[in-house]
Amino acid sequence: MDVCILGRIGYDLFAVEHARPLAEVAHFSRHLGGSSANIAVGLARLGLKVGLISAIGQDELAPYLMDFLTSEGVDTRFVRQVRGYRTSLCLTEVSPPSSFSQVFYRANPADSQVRVGEEELKAVRGARMFVTNGTSLAADPSHRSTLAVLEAARKAGCRTVFDVDYRGSSWKKPEDAGQAAHAVLRWVDVLLGNEEELVVLTGGLAPEEALAAIRKEGVSLQVHKRGAEGAKAYEGEQSWTLPPLPTAVVCAIGAGDAFASGLLYGLCRGLPAGECLQYGNTAASLVVGRVSCSDSMPYREELETAVQSAYSGQRR
Repeated sequence: MDVCILGRIGYDLFAVEHARPLAEVAHFSRHLGGSSANIAVGLARLGLKVGLISAIGQDELAPYLMDFLTSEGVDTRFVRQVRGYRTSLCLTEVSPPSSFSQVFYRANPADSQVRVGEEELKAVRGARMFVTNGTSLAADPSHRSTLAVLEAARKAGCRTVFDVDYRGSSWKKPEDAGQAAHAVLRWVDVLLGNEEELVVLTGGLAPEEALAAIRKEGVSLQVHKRGAEGAKAYEGEQSWTLPPLPTAVVCAIGAGDAFASGLLYGLCRGLPAGECLQYGNTAASLVVGRVSCSDSMPYREELETAVQSAYSGQRR
């Protein structure tokens, strides 16, 4: 396995009627969602062998979600169906270029019930990369499981990636999320976060100060997702800044997960951090031109062609 991911799977409903407030939308299209599941699909479409550790409800949504993941080539043997908990649901408004309101339903979410045993730990130890996120720290037993797998991955020499992935609806207050995320940095090689997430993680520091503080914790590569302003990365004494690629925005939801997929694909190929940033930036630019997250993830040939077109004068 190239990449093992621990995190949430969700059921997404995107507005079919565009440019209408969410309360006025009558029709929705269904899609696999949840940041971890989206990233898993994104990496699988780029040709990597990907496994997912998660939990979904033992409900009527489960067959669609499992079938979609399997059809995309994602290894789902560690996705459990749990009784008494519901798969997360999210409704999204699509009013380009800048209004994409969302309503999340995450009361007693099934993904909070992720449990790991020796089989999961064995799979992670044998992977090249392990990816998880801050939402997985919001409740036990998922919190305990995430800590156990991060520690096991680090000890096994597996490259560890942490996406801060702050979702206010999963926490009583931002400080709780920040403290939980900060506690895992000792096991993290690569960190991804947007401006709000970096502030939450460091207890209120501005992004540049936050990134400097994260470097001192031993995180070797720090990536600042800047949305409409592009992206920035730091590794050792080096840094890279990329502006966004010109794109007609249809729906910005999913851009962060696409960015992560592109970036991590580059890292798995052993590319320099600056080039990995190009892959992330390009994947995000492709997805914002479409509606949905998982269904919109680019395949390898499309991404490679787009990267060459956008950055041909900057390649090695």
